[in-house]
Amino acid sequence: MIISIFIVFAIFILFNINKLTNSLCLQKEIPEEKQAKVFRTINVLITILLISSYIEILYT
Repeated sequence: MIISIFIVFAIFILFNINKLTNSLCLQKEIPEEKQAKVFRTINVLITILLISSYIEILYT
């Protein structure tokens, strides 16, 4: 039950973070070549954060 709620929460968070990252790239006028690296870095860091949060919730 917890995992299904957390997956929905994680998808919502990732979607919103990607929207904010896109806004950042447009506002700071980051070149197209570097945008992929920015998105990849932010997505990896957010995924690590979500996984560690899930593990903390699971073992608390």
